[in-house]
Amino acid sequence: MEQGKWQWQEPGTAWRGVGVYHITLTVPSREPLFGTLTIPENEPSNARIERTNLGNAVIDELYVMCRHYPAIRILQFCLMPDHLHAVIHVTQVMDTSIRSVIRGYWQGVKKLGRAYTLSVAHELNSKTIDEAGYSFPIFTERPFIRPLSRRGQLHTMIRYVQMNPQRLAIKRLRPGYFCVQKDIEIGGRKYDGVGNVALLMAEQFDTVHVRSTMVKAAEQGNDKELRDYMNSRVLMARKSVVMVSPYISSQEKRVMQVLLEEQHPFILLTDNGFRNYYKPADMLFDACAAGRLLILSPWSYDGGKRHIRRSECVALNSMAEEICKELN
Repeated sequence: MEQGKWQWQEPGTAWRGVGVYHITLTVPSREPLFGTLTIPENEPSNARIERTNLGNAVIDELYVMCRHYPAIRILQFCLMPDHLHAVIHVTQVMDTSIRSVIRGYWQGVKKLGRAYTLSVAHELNSKTIDEAGYSFPIFTERPFIRPLSRRGQLHTMIRYVQMNPQRLAIKRLRPGYFCVQKDIEIGGRKYDGVGNVALLMAEQFDTVHVRSTMVKAAEQGNDKELRDYMNSRVLMARKSVVMVSPYISSQEKRVMQVLLEEQHPFILLTDNGFRNYYKPADMLFDACAAGRLLILSPWSYDGGKRHIRRSECVALNSMAEEICKELN
């Protein structure tokens, strides 16, 4: 599927025009009301979700939405025990906004939740319900809607949705690498971390920090210093040196990509902390599951944070040097 033809919205048709959207509906209590994860032979690639009646009804309601709005196509969906992911394509301008459409879907799902509540209430007496800790109504939060407007986002999101059961299975089978670990102290500074803390016991560490002078020289045609430096980082990793960096610049990200591809362990410093149910994305997830990655953050999670500031870049690079100095 060619990425170039996907557009967020046409001029003058905000939230009503042609576009692709990622929808997430979550059970706020995080109870597994939609289904149960099964992992045949403890093999994550075999993981699947056995749906409950409520889970099936939530999916049916998704198709009811599409029947009401023929301009909408479901490109991919995945029902998890406590949430639903769906990627939808609005193929033509609609009279109503996608927000209104999803709000209508949510209202339909809320009715299903009320019906579920009544069925549970008939099966359990009030005391049992209180002891079980059920919180009704079930669907108190509106679905999250995210437009996919940048090149490559559609492919990435579809893969993310497809891989959800497998990633949950890996987290269940290897919980230690995905639990947020608090107050990891290095050189008098405390970090929160996700991943393999044992990497801090490695014999040697070094930083990946591409200087602006190298980049400017390369832009002017002299890229030898930059190429030599980037190559040296990979060569050191091949000698079992654990590379430490926030991997901010495109050149640093390229080094990190090679570390991932060649399966070298490394430490990643991040400018935001870890929310509940955090999991790394894409190849970082695989590296974390294999014990080759430790992600550290000196700051608490900020749900409103969108962009890293220059002062934070400078601070994280300094912390990478500080970690290497302390651990070597």
